[in-house]
Amino acid sequence: MISYFKKIVGKDSGKRLKKYYQLVEKINALEPTFEALSDEELRAKTQMFKEQLASGKTVFDIQVEAFATVREAAKRVAGMRPFDVQLIGGLVMAEGNIAEMPTGEGKTLVASLPSYLRALEGKGVHVITVNEYLANRDRQQIGPIHEFLGLTVGLNLPMMDEVAKQHAYQSDITYGVGTEFGFDHLRDNMVYATSQRVQRSYHYAIIDEVDSVLIDEAKTPLIIAGKTDVSSELSYLCARIVKSFILDEDFLHDAESNTTNLTEEGIVKIEQGFGIENLYELEHQTLYHYVIQALRARVMFKRDVDYIIKDGKVALIDMFTGRPMEGRTLSNGLHQAIEAKEGLEVSEENKTQASVTIQNYFRLYPLLSGMTGTAKTEEKEFQELYGMDVIPIPTNRPVLREDLSDMIYMTIDQKYRAVAVEAKRVSETGQPMLIGTTSILQSEQVAKFLEKEGLSFELLNAKSIEQEIDLITRAGQKGHITIATNMAGRGTDIRLGNGVAELGGLYVIGTERHESRRIDNQLKGRSGRQGDPGRSRFFISLEDEMFKRFAQEELEKLVRVVGETADQETGLVEHKKAKEFVERTQRICEGASYSQREYNLKLDNVINQQRKIIYELRNRVLEENDMLPILEPMIVSHVNRLFDEYCSEEIIAEDWDLKAIEKQLVEVLADRDVTFPTILNSKEELREFVEPVLQDYLSTLREDREDENYQLSYKRLLINYIDLHWLEHIEAMERLKEGMGLRNYGGEDPMRQYEREGLELFTIMYERIERDIAKETSIIKLTL
Repeated sequence: MISYFKKIVGKDSGKRLKKYYQLVEKINALEPTFEALSDEELRAKTQMFKEQLASGKTVFDIQVEAFATVREAAKRVAGMRPFDVQLIGGLVMAEGNIAEMPTGEGKTLVASLPSYLRALEGKGVHVITVNEYLANRDRQQIGPIHEFLGLTVGLNLPMMDEVAKQHAYQSDITYGVGTEFGFDHLRDNMVYATSQRVQRSYHYAIIDEVDSVLIDEAKTPLIIAGKTDVSSELSYLCARIVKSFILDEDFLHDAESNTTNLTEEGIVKIEQGFGIENLYELEHQTLYHYVIQALRARVMFKRDVDYIIKDGKVALIDMFTGRPMEGRTLSNGLHQAIEAKEGLEVSEENKTQASVTIQNYFRLYPLLSGMTGTAKTEEKEFQELYGMDVIPIPTNRPVLREDLSDMIYMTIDQKYRAVAVEAKRVSETGQPMLIGTTSILQSEQVAKFLEKEGLSFELLNAKSIEQEIDLITRAGQKGHITIATNMAGRGTDIRLGNGVAELGGLYVIGTERHESRRIDNQLKGRSGRQGDPGRSRFFISLEDEMFKRFAQEELEKLVRVVGETADQETGLVEHKKAKEFVERTQRICEGASYSQREYNLKLDNVINQQRKIIYELRNRVLEENDMLPILEPMIVSHVNRLFDEYCSEEIIAEDWDLKAIEKQLVEVLADRDVTFPTILNSKEELREFVEPVLQDYLSTLREDREDENYQLSYKRLLINYIDLHWLEHIEAMERLKEGMGLRNYGGEDPMRQYEREGLELFTIMYERIERDIAKETSIIKLTL
């Protein structure tokens, strides 16, 4: 068996996998013994393992027996026996790494092994999927195995009530969608009592389709937003204004990073149109916000690619599945700008109340692991951000799929015509086909060309997920042609119908290279599962979006070179330079996507440090009964700051406004008399004079330490002002981020400026929290 593995994975990988092979042999050696156990004896293993862990053993001391236990339970409960390669995948994930396993290798069953092992530690295991359907499916398929062994299994889905979520999180193993776990984290840091929290401390997570969750979805942060009024009149007006703007004259658009900014000419037009002198003055901040969002809506968001109009509303499209994202909207006025652009009714604006990037959320877990068919190309990112290695796992059966070389055409129309001709030729043999597209718009274009050839097909186009799974499942039936976005039905096997293997299996056609080789490989991987035959081929054109965005200049040169050699009738390009250009551009594209994720993470890292401080303070307020240890330092800090504010070193002592300081101190110290002597020469003397009064005030606060009414009032006071100023700060940071693109024009490093100014804003915000809490504490002391 080991020699077969080494032959499949190669010498180097075989060497790395050697320790796993040895563990598999030990697990296999236990199989006859475990088969002889009764159900009760097998269940009793769980309690035995827990006791061994409690006595000082580690999960790695018990993993051989634990895996043998799960394998036997899977046979009895689900009628499935994990293959040796599935055991290897489970061992890889138990260590906190990524098991790279092709489609059809049974990753759902693989997850049952490390999730059981790590759940024995009693701290909870999260099994994370990319959508609700898969979370439900996996819980129903694998949950009974763990329940048979005495573990509790929960399911965490959107819209569940507080009690149901708490029950799900208290389970030994919890299935759910990754974004929902992240939103629960944010909501838990917005509650007003510890009893309202749903999550417990993080321990271990298994992420299915880990590249989709941690790479593809990582471009967009998780945001919880509250509704706020928006000026529809200003939205429509700004939409009309930017519609007349001219590229490179009034605004710039960086196609590679898909960002846009006003030019000096554009700024002047706005200023003249609104009769203002300086768009960037603080009083015009709101106007600038509406203008820049209108410009982004016009330039960066395309109808039927990034969104569709459904029932008079803008529905965002998931670029990886082609499905509308129900209930999801863009925040900070961008969604409303798109509505205004389309002439729709402008809805209420979503104002950010809490946010976190995917990366910073999942880095809360002490140990992460994952599984996917395609992760090796992103291994560096997984290692740097999460400390996870990518381990390719040998397939249970040899891969028989034939990946044919790309067919490259001069124009998009020639490409689609070639796809239709190929589809007609293949359909006559009965071989099923899956035609993958990168957007809804593209899938509709392909459909038109197939209709011209008189072909019947299924168009998987923004349907419900249940219909999507059903259509994808049938894609392997004889004579079927299915058009779908590249990632539709991800996680669902396409099984071959009767007689299809003899016809060559499923034929997968890609109609455009994706911005990552990894996603191209995912599309190819829909064919050739578990030793099935299959074929894949990409039909691309030199007019495809990726080439125009990332290699426009090189493309123009290439077209002049290869245009003469292209087939004049079909437009087929067979020049060697064209194939090299495609590969090179895709690598550039991957680098740009990585840079964008890295940039977003750097932005969030700035606010992440601030978020930790605020969340820790807020949690301390909720969890502690005595508020005085929190209040006192804030009051002292604010009093000391008053001297710094009014007694600047630039002003001589005789000119200090002592009356203003006295007034402020009276407000903070519960109306205590603070009248300074006429002669005080330093801030230290002022502090020494105030210190006895301050300590007297603090001592009266301590007298009420056991009074529940005081403590409850102080707790509410702290939470209210922390939340109020934190929300204001989030908005200020969003505005700061909006203006970052302009910093390049001044030769400044935008990220360094963002860090510096972000720290200044946070310092101001925290000082305001201390100021308001100090003043309100004084009022409470006087009134209660």
